[in-house]
Amino acid sequence: MVTRATFSEHDSEPVHGLPAELPPGEKVLWQGSPAWLSLALDAYRVRLLAIYFGSIVLARGGWLLWNGSTLPEALRGCIGPALMSAVCLMIVAGIATLAARATVYTITNRRIVIRQGVALESTVNLPFKAIESANLLMRSDETGDIALQTMRDQRVSYLWLWPHVRPWRITRPQPTLRNIAEPRQVAEILARAVTDVQPDAITTVEASFEGGDTLTRPDGQPLEVSA
Repeated sequence: MVTRATFSEHDSEPVHGLPAELPPGEKVLWQGSPAWLSLALDAYRVRLLAIYFGSIVLARGGWLLWNGSTLPEALRGCIGPALMSAVCLMIVAGIATLAARATVYTITNRRIVIRQGVALESTVNLPFKAIESANLLMRSDETGDIALQTMRDQRVSYLWLWPHVRPWRITRPQPTLRNIAEPRQVAEILARAVTDVQPDAITTVEASFEGGDTLTRPDGQPLEVSA
């Protein structure tokens, strides 16, 4: 019987997804990672890239037909661009997969931790007292984002944290738990955790559909996820 040793770049972590042992009294309430396909489509824009490359292949075929090529000749002339496009899309999808696997989001009873980075790992700690508000975005694929607005004196780098930030919030970046499964339940866990630490805090998480429409209750009031 042959026993093979296996190694992981995160074997040195004292606690999965965390840079150090938890202090006394702190416990993990939830951990998760982005869904790779949703991350690829949303953050890495694989769908838009596919449309872009597809238009290039179609333009190549149209140009060949316009210049007198027969249909079989035009199709053969599109094989090269089509293959290169497929390779590019697979590379981007592969990067998204690696990013999803290297990322761990953690909610404890005191803070949120984002461990991310494929080639260069980094960890962002966000104590609850550093978070001003949260926004829950629901997607049609049943994943969602929880964007965290930090206090103004808390600075994070948009480029360093990407793709784990809310898109286009560059001047005041919002660290984001992106493309997570069961986002509503995670938002409820976060709201309860914040309330336990800061009983007087407003622990409302605004929920919206993809595209920005606010979710409403039957009475027409905004839907709130609260402890």
